[in-house]
Amino acid sequence: MPTVYDVARLAGVSTATVSRVMRGSDLVRPDTRARVLAVIDEVGFVPDASAQGLSRRRKDIIGLVALERGVDETDIERDGLLFVDQLVHAVEAVLRGTGCSLLLSFGRNGEPFQGRIRALSGKVDGLLVVEDAMPAAQLRALSRRLPVVAIAASPGEGGLDAVRVDNAGGMQALAAHLATGHGYRRLGFAGGPPDAPDAVERLAAFAAAARARPGCTVDVVPGGDFSEASGRTAARVLLSREAVPEAVACANDQMAIGVIRELQRSGIRVPADVAVTGFDNIFPGRVVDPPLTTVGQPFRELGARATTRLLERIAGSEAQPRADVLPTELVIRRSCGCPVTPSPAT
Repeated sequence: MPTVYDVARLAGVSTATVSRVMRGSDLVRPDTRARVLAVIDEVGFVPDASAQGLSRRRKDIIGLVALERGVDETDIERDGLLFVDQLVHAVEAVLRGTGCSLLLSFGRNGEPFQGRIRALSGKVDGLLVVEDAMPAAQLRALSRRLPVVAIAASPGEGGLDAVRVDNAGGMQALAAHLATGHGYRRLGFAGGPPDAPDAVERLAAFAAAARARPGCTVDVVPGGDFSEASGRTAARVLLSREAVPEAVACANDQMAIGVIRELQRSGIRVPADVAVTGFDNIFPGRVVDPPLTTVGQPFRELGARATTRLLERIAGSEAQPRADVLPTELVIRRSCGCPVTPSPAT
């Protein structure tokens, strides 16, 4: 088998330059990169990642673990870039050119997952853990022997590097828009998974902000799973009430799209009869009819910030663990009753 020394000799460069080319580094001139890649293709060189890792005590792999949610295989779930998809794209963008690869592991609700996370920890240099895929105490214990960054974890869990979004601020702004901006008083809420920190925080913040306004009530349908199907189920429950809500806020956009479709199937006009809002600002929410008013979260920055922090830890950073909270943004479209036409940017 050809070695890195063979490639370097045939291309007329150093072995370090060959390594930079293989990592996708920007420190190599385009003509040199082309010459090295031509030699690699000609001789069929494949780097021995295990040997490279042993020489530096590194595996050049980071792991991302998450729970599968909202995967009922409707057109939204199949064709749209959803929460974890967006995170994966952001992580890959940061890793590009570093020589690190990404290893994914997904667990379903109710199945033992902590054992798989511990097994995965022996194969990677660090872990990104999405939501509460592992209890905080166990995660802190794991972080003492392996760099770990938590994404969208429960607020208030100290001792860990964490990155999440301002769920409370986003839902408070949404409640104000519905109750004060539109004057809605009978509000509904389609809740997400009770073990999802984002869902719990969104419900608590929305309900508290709405009920603080005179005359406002909030009818909560708990126990959704972030899927469009669970949004349809929540809509049927709300339609069975004696007093149907004037507006329904949802734990995420997938559920909101399910609510809209079920209301329309039942002959309810959105937003003329019932307004609907979501959270996330995924692409399908922009093209559903009517376009979805939602709280946008910075998916790509969330994944990029967490990955950058993890790479710093892997490189030996000894800074104190830090929890970053990224801002959200109220995105107004027509589903809430506002007479606006979304621009391409929204």
